[in-house]
Amino acid sequence: MRETPVQLSGPCGALEALYQPLEQPKGLLLICHPNPTQGGSMLNKVVSSVQRCARDAGYITLRFNYRGVGASEGVHDMHSGEIDDAEAALDWLCAQHPQLPVSLAGFSFGGFVACSLAARLEARGIAVQRLLMLAPAVTRLQAQPVPTGGQLVVIQPEQDEVIDPAQVYAWCEALPRAHELLKVAECGHFFHGRLVELKTLLLPRL
Repeated sequence: MRETPVQLSGPCGALEALYQPLEQPKGLLLICHPNPTQGGSMLNKVVSSVQRCARDAGYITLRFNYRGVGASEGVHDMHSGEIDDAEAALDWLCAQHPQLPVSLAGFSFGGFVACSLAARLEARGIAVQRLLMLAPAVTRLQAQPVPTGGQLVVIQPEQDEVIDPAQVYAWCEALPRAHELLKVAECGHFFHGRLVELKTLLLPRL
């Protein structure tokens, strides 16, 4: 089964998305893409790998383009606007499947978006079952709340040339909650040549 292109109503107009329903799902996964000002989109290969892995694990998935990316309307905000977009996308997904548990995933800038959304949802009384952050832009999270519930997994390439691994390790060490930090040796930011290994890390945690 292929993903279905959909248009969602976002805070700044239509949001372009790819939606994959399943017949007997165990949950929902919203996937947030990397920095749009550096070419990030929902078609990023890491995002695509996460989607396929989640599908194989039994999750209904939704990946989407932030405002100003692809066919999504609006202009980049690079902060709360993208979180608003993610919240609107998840609200749409939950409206299709209101009884299923919610999980979030984000790569790079998308890690910031997913973590911020998880904290926002928790404040709304909505539980997030798991939060998966891949090479997350933790410098954007310094003054942001982190969700206290659910499973938290951080996967960080050790030779990341975009996100300083030391900053990610320090952020994780300072977290006042249980989490899992997985370091990927000899691996750069975009997981070049390591996507199969990434899937082997993700699958048992989904």
